[in-house]
Amino acid sequence: MGPSGTIDFSKWWVKESSSSRKGNPVVVTMENPNYSVVEIDAPDSAFQPLDKERGKNAKQFTWLLLLKAHRVVGGLAWLGNSLCSLLHSVKKRLFLGHVETEMSAKARFLFRVILTFLVMALAFLSFELVAHFKGWHYFQNHNLHLPEASEITGWFHTAYVRWLEFRADYVAPPIQSLSTFCIVLFLIQSVDRILLCLGCFWIKFKKIKPVIDGDPLSSHDLEGSNQGYPMVLVQIPMCNEKEVYEVSISAASQLDWPKDRLLIQVLDDSDDESIQWLIKGEVSKWSQRGVNIIYRHRKFRTGYKAGNLKSAMSCDYIKDYEFVAIFDADFQPNPDFLKQTVPHFKGNPELALVQARWAFVNKDENLLTRLQNVNLCFHFEVEQQVNGVFLNFFGFNGTAGVWRIKALEESGGWLERTTVEDMDIAVRAHLNGWKFIFLNDVKVLCELPESYEAYRKQQHRWHSGPMQLFRLCLPAIITSKIAFWKKTNLIFLFFLLRKLILPFYSFTLFCIILPLTMFVPEAELPIWVICYIPVFLSFLNILPAPKSFPFIVPYLLFENTMSVTKFNAMVSGLFQLGSSYEWIVTKKAGRSSEADLLAAEERDSKAMSLQLHRGASDSGLSELNKIKESQEAVPKPPVKKMNKIYKKELALAFLLLTAAVRSLLSAQGMHFYYLLFQGVSFLLVGLDLIGEQMN
Repeated sequence: MGPSGTIDFSKWWVKESSSSRKGNPVVVTMENPNYSVVEIDAPDSAFQPLDKERGKNAKQFTWLLLLKAHRVVGGLAWLGNSLCSLLHSVKKRLFLGHVETEMSAKARFLFRVILTFLVMALAFLSFELVAHFKGWHYFQNHNLHLPEASEITGWFHTAYVRWLEFRADYVAPPIQSLSTFCIVLFLIQSVDRILLCLGCFWIKFKKIKPVIDGDPLSSHDLEGSNQGYPMVLVQIPMCNEKEVYEVSISAASQLDWPKDRLLIQVLDDSDDESIQWLIKGEVSKWSQRGVNIIYRHRKFRTGYKAGNLKSAMSCDYIKDYEFVAIFDADFQPNPDFLKQTVPHFKGNPELALVQARWAFVNKDENLLTRLQNVNLCFHFEVEQQVNGVFLNFFGFNGTAGVWRIKALEESGGWLERTTVEDMDIAVRAHLNGWKFIFLNDVKVLCELPESYEAYRKQQHRWHSGPMQLFRLCLPAIITSKIAFWKKTNLIFLFFLLRKLILPFYSFTLFCIILPLTMFVPEAELPIWVICYIPVFLSFLNILPAPKSFPFIVPYLLFENTMSVTKFNAMVSGLFQLGSSYEWIVTKKAGRSSEADLLAAEERDSKAMSLQLHRGASDSGLSELNKIKESQEAVPKPPVKKMNKIYKKELALAFLLLTAAVRSLLSAQGMHFYYLLFQGVSFLLVGLDLIGEQMN
């Protein structure tokens, strides 16, 4: 018997086990002094369940709860820190940022229209809140129920009922008609996007791509002759490109092509004399290394990039060259670029353009560059590749392409009439019967705009120029001798659907009509228009950049946010407003890939001693002066970034957030989440927070 009058089984079991088996029992005493658990070598089945049940003690359960609570608290702390960081950034923008002021008359008009909708929405929301708290729920199952005369109490109730009748009879029908029209455009554009994706899948499945027959660069003359290589001109237009001029000149100077068959033109339109001297020094450096490179500067800088290219093509020695490759100042072609592109012209006399794909050195710099990468990957891999394979036509990208000079001359050369000279020459060449090829596997490194201000100005030019060009070239398209289906593709698909309809319905449907339907429930938008189809199309858009799948929701919201800028630019170009002919050079950061930096360092270290012992020519002196200045230069403190506050985006943010509050009253959950997230997206863009660095 134990001390408390109970049977002590432990002593009995020890005796039995020691007499029947070898080995000593192991006794484990828990920290709790009130009881002990005996672990037995071969316990009886009757005691096994009891022992397992005792193993699950209260202390283990307590530690499990504490661990889960710690994780929850950690998550809440992270969420709180993120919210505090966001609020701090918002406060910083509001107090330190400066409001966008350089708005044209059209932009101010659009801002006033959005502001009017915002004021109306706030008034409607106040009206609806009072009615809601008074219990006037007249929208059960989305059907308007007007009360009987005996149910109406008070003048405010009477005014509210009169407003419901007026809204149902006069406000809802035009909104519903406009929304139906936008939905039709939305469906047409969705079908076009799906067909493009199917075409891309077919190209991948059949492994269709342009191929080079034989070895077109081989020479049948004497061994070592370069006669098999055609004469190629390389043009690098730039304007005040202080951050990136070295990158493009260095990459072009290292192209693998016979030096006697290659000429590089650096077309500098800089109006800053110090930048001109820097570029001259870089050209001189490569010239002393044996590269056939020249520097050109115009005295009269008219026509922007088109005027620069047109001036360069007027030189007498151009007649000796057959092809011209064009690279913008931030583009870094690989040494084998010409060997991958020029051979496609051999045996294909109708071919005018070979376009390479862009790749980006800073695509992971911040959220803005990631979203741009999604858009441009779809543009190149789907739009341009499909149009190149099935139509032999697409818009020239202005850079990273090789033109047949004969095609340029027969199509009228570079014209200064629009800010999209690349699309202009492509359309005119297509009307003259020339064909294009897109090489998806030939990539040229370049930069993406890292700030919203630079990206916004770039998008304005890219969306106003095509509408301006459409007005100018429509008569030529109609009277051209190309096939009818090619005219139809140019007018309805290339221009109207992808350049006009897309920004129009995106802005009108998702930024204006959707929030208005929250205050005019009679004009309701189907849930598949708001959610299902946009998500499906965003999924298709992001397929060419599979690593960007975690950003599918921000991508969808940001595309709708950018519809304001694109709609604004489209109207400018279509109606020839002042900002349609505005050219602002996209700001660059001067980034290079790691491999390029290592190669440049090794190359410069080998060539420096040879370069310093060259003759004291004018170009050599300028290069020596440049080296001396770089050694004596004192690093300047970084310039503090001044962010802008964009009024149109902020007004739309408050409009959408107001509509989100209204959707709560009618218990429309999906509408609420969309309007909330879209409103926050506009808020981030309006406060210029979209281009912040990513950790």
